Amino acid sequence: MGESTYAYCPASAPPPEPKPVMLATDLIPLGERALQAILDHVIAVGDEAETTHLEVKGSLDLSSKAGVAKVAKFLLGAANRRPREAARHFHGYAVLVIGAQKGNAPGVPRGVEAHELEDRLRPYLGPQFPAFEFGRIGIDAENETLFVIAQPPLEGQTIFPCHKSFQSDDRRDSLDDGAIYVRGTSNTRPARAGEVLALVERARGGGKPPIDLDVDILGAIGRVGRIDEVLERLYDFAEDKFAKRKETEQSSSASTPAVLASMISAAVQSPTAEERAERLEAWRSERSTHIAQGRAHFIGVGLSGVAIRIVSHDRFVAKPHLIVTFHNCEVFDFIGPDAMDYKELVAPIMRRWDPLGIDFVQHALPLTPRGHPVSWSNRGDDAEVVLTPESFRPSVPWTTDQDDYVILAKDPQAASVSVTWLLTEDGSDAITSGEFQVNAAELIDAADLLKTAFFPDR
Repeated sequence: MGESTYAYCPASAPPPEPKPVMLATDLIPLGERALQAILDHVIAVGDEAETTHLEVKGSLDLSSKAGVAKVAKFLLGAANRRPREAARHFHGYAVLVIGAQKGNAPGVPRGVEAHELEDRLRPYLGPQFPAFEFGRIGIDAENETLFVIAQPPLEGQTIFPCHKSFQSDDRRDSLDDGAIYVRGTSNTRPARAGEVLALVERARGGGKPPIDLDVDILGAIGRVGRIDEVLERLYDFAEDKFAKRKETEQSSSASTPAVLASMISAAVQSPTAEERAERLEAWRSERSTHIAQGRAHFIGVGLSGVAIRIVSHDRFVAKPHLIVTFHNCEVFDFIGPDAMDYKELVAPIMRRWDPLGIDFVQHALPLTPRGHPVSWSNRGDDAEVVLTPESFRPSVPWTTDQDDYVILAKDPQAASVSVTWLLTEDGSDAITSGEFQVNAAELIDAADLLKTAFFPDR
């Protein structure tokens, strides 16, 4: 569910009686100008503005069950429209305006959160209900006008029944579990037999036009030579340095009075020679695991992120599931130079020692926001990125963030990478696919990348 916020600044003096405003219904009711035009129309004509694609509520308490039920009823009715009829206005969208009436827009108290409203609506709408938009225009410091915007209905969509009952003092506002609601001329009501049959035909139709999708890669596919060789040398260097430090400490210990050495050891609980030897042996046995972790940190710090931009031409795609595969590549979490940590690159042999004598190591964990519509993983010889946004709107680019992951070509000599993609959408068994080539970045030696990413000032 998307959300937009805009500011509305009424004049300090009471406005004159508004003149009737003709509302152009060939617009898409998304964005500041479109919502402001709808609000002006509602203020001008009040309840007369209500149609199959527009409903008005002068006041509604969205923290109450009755208020939520009214919004749910509107959305159910909007979802059960016939696509061709709905497309005549607002490109198929339908809008519920809350907090406006003829002559003014008193608004409703600020503080309604989109995700909280969605959670309250879900029991009535069910798990398969289409996404909807949520917008707002500020009235003053305490009030705002809200807009609930239903998506266009689609051929092939199922019927959307109500999933929960609600009994209101006014029967017209009640909801019945299993009932089918439709939009009438200016209200939402239970479907009649002919309307139910029309919705059955809509579900059977599946007459969606084919999807024409553009998939573009933003950012560079990395090429790095001698990664394993450089990491092996770093670990050899760490072991040599550890051995030399042991000799230095033994020499220093020999020249330190026994009583003082004992006091120092007791104060800091330094590891004994036997413990150092055991730790070195354990570190050697885990070397391959450490190198794999260090390699991920090295690439995540040293390379720039990659993003994917999607454009669906002349076609709304509901709840898409898009798999983008970078062949013969690896994917790593993007870390960036600001989060560089040499201990993550080369695991220390002696981990940090605390006053209680417990050694431990901390690994930085990437944080992915809950509900993030992008995931990535390595599958066999390929890197796979999965996109699951709420929708792709016609001719509106949808782009992922460029700080999620990095892509590395497995073959440093490969000048380009093959990319394939596979798309499915909610409510359809059709599969759309594509393939293209992406040029890889210039080859960089791992030693040069190490110096640039971890030792920029040397």
